[in-house]
Amino acid sequence: MKKASHPLIQLIIKPALMGLLVAATVIGVLPFVSSLGPQPHVADPQPASYAQAVNRASPAVVNIYTESIRQGPFDPRPRSSLRLGSGVIMDSRGFILTADHVVSGVDEIRVALQDGRLMGAQLVGSDRLTDLAVLRIDADNLPVIPQNNDIQTRVGDVVLAIGNPYNLGQTVTQGIISATGRAGLAERTGGLSSGYSDFLQMDAAINEGNSGGALVNSRGELVGINNVSFQSQIANRATTGIYFAVPYRLARRIMQQIISDGVVVRGYIGITAEQHYNTNQDIRGLLISAVDPQGPAANAGIQVGDFIYEIGGEPIQSVNQGLDIVAETRPGEVLDVLFYRDVRPMQARVRISRLGDNQ
Repeated sequence: MKKASHPLIQLIIKPALMGLLVAATVIGVLPFVSSLGPQPHVADPQPASYAQAVNRASPAVVNIYTESIRQGPFDPRPRSSLRLGSGVIMDSRGFILTADHVVSGVDEIRVALQDGRLMGAQLVGSDRLTDLAVLRIDADNLPVIPQNNDIQTRVGDVVLAIGNPYNLGQTVTQGIISATGRAGLAERTGGLSSGYSDFLQMDAAINEGNSGGALVNSRGELVGINNVSFQSQIANRATTGIYFAVPYRLARRIMQQIISDGVVVRGYIGITAEQHYNTNQDIRGLLISAVDPQGPAANAGIQVGDFIYEIGGEPIQSVNQGLDIVAETRPGEVLDVLFYRDVRPMQARVRISRLGDNQ
């Protein structure tokens, strides 16, 4: 005969088992139920901003004011003319890069820093072909523009132009790099065929007073020195959104030569070219768009339309690289130039001259 289970034990065990079952169910379902309830407030993300880049770069961008005093042959009274521009403090010794057309032919140069200091500046030297000039001020505790010697500027990069348009005070405009390797300075260099075509084109606005100011990237690093806007040669046709800047590495190299030697001495080959990719030969190089008829390249037989892919034994990847090779070659030395004319490979021995000797 079986013994009946104690009713009390049954009474305790049954709800206990039910409790365990319910607890297991709640534990499994609770995360899902919690997700449906009110959530703690999450702050909205910060809007996109370039404020950090501007804060890094803007203290090193200065306002430049120049004055010229002229006296006409039939007017005994001297007349003063003022000019406005911007500049960039490049190092703590007080060297400032600006545009040559801002400071050329003036009698007095004054620089206004963003901290309120106003002081006279000395013109160290200038370079007409890149429209760059170097100034120096005697001051301490100077902010220096952030610089990256390995910077690679690409079409589509966001850029910020910092300057003093129309003397309104420091202003920032934003745009992108529209193109590289542009020949945009002929009107500033008197139409000289320098061959220097490695200028940046962007759509960040450059107005009167912006020339010589900083073009920086989204990290606040110097990309170039703002220069000029494109002016259409067609009467009554307005042009907007086409502006130029001297690339940082070219500008820095010019500045260093001016500081060390007082002048810029370049090798000269006598071509104008743009970066090009030759699909037939699957190589990069320079496509010749103009040749100085009295220059070294013409004397060696190079023509418009030729595609140069090697200079002095170095394959050419960019306009800047090709110009560097020529510019750093001593006048009188010979460079072997390899190129294609249509599909025919050719070679020329070009005796480099001094830039300016043929103009």
